[in-house]
Amino acid sequence: MNSENFLLCEKTVSPSYVRQGSQARRGHEQLIRQLLEQGKCPEEGWSESTVELFLNELAVMDSNNFLGNCGVGEREGRVASGLVARRHYRLIHGIGRSGDIAAIQPKAAGSSLLNKLTNSIVLDILKLSGVRSVASCFVVPMATGMSLSLCFLTLRHKRPKARYIIWPRIDQKSCFKSMITAGFEPVVVENVLQGDELRTDLEAVERKVEELGAENVLCVHSTTSCFAPRVPDSLEELSAMCAKHNIPHIVNNAYGVQSSKCMHLIQQGARVGRIDAFVQSLDKNFMVPVGGAIIAGFDAAFIEEISKMYPGRASASPSLDVLITLLTMGANGYKKYLSERKEIYSVLAEELKSLASAHGERLLHTPHNPISLAMSLDGLQANSNQAVTQLGSMLFTRQVSGARVIPLGREQTINGYTFRGFMSHSESYPCPYLNAASAIGITREDVTLCIKRLDKSLKALRKEGNAARSTSEDL
Repeated sequence: MNSENFLLCEKTVSPSYVRQGSQARRGHEQLIRQLLEQGKCPEEGWSESTVELFLNELAVMDSNNFLGNCGVGEREGRVASGLVARRHYRLIHGIGRSGDIAAIQPKAAGSSLLNKLTNSIVLDILKLSGVRSVASCFVVPMATGMSLSLCFLTLRHKRPKARYIIWPRIDQKSCFKSMITAGFEPVVVENVLQGDELRTDLEAVERKVEELGAENVLCVHSTTSCFAPRVPDSLEELSAMCAKHNIPHIVNNAYGVQSSKCMHLIQQGARVGRIDAFVQSLDKNFMVPVGGAIIAGFDAAFIEEISKMYPGRASASPSLDVLITLLTMGANGYKKYLSERKEIYSVLAEELKSLASAHGERLLHTPHNPISLAMSLDGLQANSNQAVTQLGSMLFTRQVSGARVIPLGREQTINGYTFRGFMSHSESYPCPYLNAASAIGITREDVTLCIKRLDKSLKALRKEGNAARSTSEDL
């Protein structure tokens, strides 16, 4: 209510009570005013009542919620289900216009404001997380793979003769398919094994540039966040190489925002060389439903080009989800999640190391991977060819999600390309292994239950293996 309505309330309720209510209302409004003035994530999180008040204020600015609105067009924000309308806080028009996802909608001032504020707050969080010199970003209602495709398609207009994308291998289907979908030919560069770690073969990347000709290379497509034993690409060296050859550089930073190491690599890469854009998932970094990503970069004009490449207006749901989440967390709340994730990474590493030792295995030494860990399964492989894959099934049945069991020698064909040793990021990694990750939102209870169930599964498989050997010897 505005001040006039509060005065009218004093005719019905005691003025002192009304003034108290008015002051409480001003407390909410002060938080909203600071957000509109600064465009940054608030230090302390908001209450749900403040968030809902803000969203309702935005919604009444959209034409579909005008009391006297008369819509005679084909897109008037009509929603048949009240449940659907409430799910979206009656913000129905989406974001952008037919020619530009970042454009203001005349019919939807509230939704447009939501879009601008979300992009501004997310930019603040990227800076807070370590990429201090990032210039611009926007939330796009597509997951990481399609968002990477959008970046590649934008580069096509700058480099019309280029047909190749140089890609240090990472065994994840969507980032590979993002290049195929955009109509380019991936040039896969195998990783090099150093100790237990799989690292970027910089010499091989350089050779590919010289072999193909820099003018024929659309970009180098590198990766930060990845499953161990692969570690983040050597971004500083790749960025310097791209700058030297005048080749664009797109970074797949899928779940790297939560890692200070990954964000530092991006910041350093941009400082010493060239990074045109880096892409990260909303769900993996901010604990929201799947369906959105952030495209960010150091040249605001190029990021604007990418946003204009998106055809048509777009769903506001990913922007709404991350806005609600960050307003509720606040910057301090998000930093707390990042700190807890890092602490639990150390706990998970120690627990896996102890468990591996108890079962005659070892924790692979991958100090350059700040999120994912890997434990060898050599002994399990020796028991039975099927035991490794069986372990994965047993863990899934026991409700351990996210753990990946990687056997030796698996082949996978994707869009006509065959990868040997698929999921291990290498044609011939020396041992089978199990992955576990300490990602944002993980708890100590998750680690405790995982280790307990993994221990039971390994003991059961060892018992089966011993029984099978005894039977074989008796025969």
